[in-house]
This record gives sequence, structure tokens and C-alpha cells, in this order.
Amino acid sequence: MAAYVIANVKVSDPEKYKGYQALSPGAIQAAGGEFLVRGGAVTVLEGQWQPDRVVVARFPSVAAAKAFYDSALYVEARAKRAGATEFFNMVIVEGIQ
Repeated sequence: MAAYVIANVKVSDPEKYKGYQALSPGAIQAAGGEFLVRGGAVTVLEGQWQPDRVVVARFPSVAAAKAFYDSALYVEARAKRAGATEFFNMVIVEGIQ
């Protein structure tokens, strides 16, 4: 069953964040994932949520999504991200298929 990693990010240091952006795609691909959304325009339809930068990646399973997050490649990417964001919220959501 597919799983989706969803992140809402507020970048505070765009130059520093570029180091994370350079490494995270490789970590996602190595775990069998792919980006579906990577910071495009957001339109709020209901509620008070005002997301900043939204990222969605699809993985073949929750286990693959967790493997991505725990991988050495992503640990390195997270280290590059340190200090580059005001916040970085991330969840894994199990898909329906």
C-alpha cells in the first residue's frame, strides 16, 4: 500500500536550504519514492491553515517511507537543513491503495 510523506516548511535561510534541496531527491529516489509536490502555489479552500512550502512524496509503503527518513542519505540532507528553516513539519500518511 502506498504511503505519502507530507511536509510543511517555512524556509528562513534560502541559501542554506539549497544544500538540503540538493540532497533530498537522491534520498527519496533511493527509497523508491518520488516527488508529487515540491513547493508549488497553495490555495486555501477551507480553514485557517496557511501553509508555507508544501512537499508531498509518494513511496511504495510506509516501511519505504520510514527507510527514506532513517537513511544515511537523508540524515545528511537533514544536517544540511539545520538552521535553514523556521519550522519543518513532516508526517507519513498511509494511502488507500
